[in-house]
Amino acid sequence: MTEARADVGIFGGSGFYSIAEDVEELWIETPYGPPSDKVALLTIAGRRVAFLPRHGKDHRLPPHRINYRANLWAMKALGVRRVIGPCAAGSLQPDIPPGTFVLCDQFVNRTWGRADTFFDGPITTHISAADPYCPEMRAVAARSCQRLGIDYRPTGTVVVVQGPRFSTRAESREFRERGWHVINMTQYPEVILARELGMCYLNVSLVTDYDAGLEGHPEVRPVTHQEVLRVFNSNLERLRTLLWELIPALPAERGCACGRAVEEARGGH
Repeated sequence: MTEARADVGIFGGSGFYSIAEDVEELWIETPYGPPSDKVALLTIAGRRVAFLPRHGKDHRLPPHRINYRANLWAMKALGVRRVIGPCAAGSLQPDIPPGTFVLCDQFVNRTWGRADTFFDGPITTHISAADPYCPEMRAVAARSCQRLGIDYRPTGTVVVVQGPRFSTRAESREFRERGWHVINMTQYPEVILARELGMCYLNVSLVTDYDAGLEGHPEVRPVTHQEVLRVFNSNLERLRTLLWELIPALPAERGCACGRAVEEARGGH
């Protein structure tokens, strides 16, 4: 492992650190191959932060080709204990309009073929995923949203699909009828790999669209990649403001159980 250089890690788009000063970029070698790009080290309100664009700076990596294990390992190698994973997401519910921030507390995995564990043996490790997102970080994020006047939901379930295509109307209807809230292509296995490495993970889903449209509202068209980018970019400043408010508000010491997930899975062995 590299000498500890950061405490908080962020996955997301390149706009997050463009306004910061004193940014240092470095490549991190991992046992799992190269991460998506260089890691940028920066300071936010006195906290050292590591930033990594999960798709690469030029957005060359589609969701199913991201090396999630390398990305999380790189964060751990830098000493990161808390990870923030902002992402674009489609709304599955009519009462969650575009522009809303959803602080997810649950996921449903509908992906396949992704390397989704660090534990390939010889020690069998069945890690608990009952509560995959850090409750402490989510509470801090909720208070930050309130202070900033951001329209947000304190909980939510994200269904993670394989991509790179968007949903059919039938798929979207199934997800909505099951009561799930947002849809995304990158939350799995990112969140569970962070848990396996003992890191806390916070998701901030920025709703950009109504997935395959909104039933009963023919004027609401199905999502397109161009529309996702347009809405996400138009809300980038709000998301950046939230992160700059949230990061210094995180307590110095963790009061959650996220760091004990592996120990508990192995029963102390």
